[in-house]
Amino acid sequence: MNYEVVLPAAGSGKRMGAGKNKLFLQLLNKPILIHTLEVFQNDPHCTGIWLAVKPEERDYIQSLISQYEITKVKGLPAGGEERQHSVHSCLKEMDEVDIVLVHDAARPFVTQQVIDKLVQIAHEKGAAIAGVKAKDTMKKVEDGVIVETVDRDNLWAIQTPQAFRFDLLYEAEDVAEKVGFLGTDEAMLVERLGHQVYIVESTYDNVKITTKEDLLLGEMILKQREI
Repeated sequence: MNYEVVLPAAGSGKRMGAGKNKLFLQLLNKPILIHTLEVFQNDPHCTGIWLAVKPEERDYIQSLISQYEITKVKGLPAGGEERQHSVHSCLKEMDEVDIVLVHDAARPFVTQQVIDKLVQIAHEKGAAIAGVKAKDTMKKVEDGVIVETVDRDNLWAIQTPQAFRFDLLYEAEDVAEKVGFLGTDEAMLVERLGHQVYIVESTYDNVKITTKEDLLLGEMILKQREI
């Protein structure tokens, strides 16, 4: 089952403290962004990649795409202030496809197996997202005081990719824009329409590189995969 993927890449990466877009930082001598793009470049079922970018970074990103021979990028529309706006910007420029994935550009370790399962479920059910079961004890806290110990058996830490039928996600984004609603992820927008979203169990090493410590973890993951 074929799909296209949207990568919001217009973030500031303040928590990394690198003084530039964290996606340009090197991870084993290759930019983080390229590691992520190569996942989809190498997937025969991916027919197109869309990157929401800062206009002032478009030329540099285009040069990276050319340098590393990423041939599936179809567009580099301007990203918005929030992730949601960046995704919507890409959807507005895309031709309608069956399935669209939204993936964090700083999450380069997703496996092919997870992608395949997400696309399959989204095709059958309309919406599917990646996640892992909570491992730690979870507490609900108010004003610095624990008020409840939450049963973690039903709790999941949500990752990306998130996969949807194109028409469903487009409607969810459009409705959110019209009413001024800002969600924390695409699934939340789809949930607001009353549509069920299914979970696909991912891997714990499908981490998002956010801090300097994550860079070290990312190097370990890549080296382990090379063994």
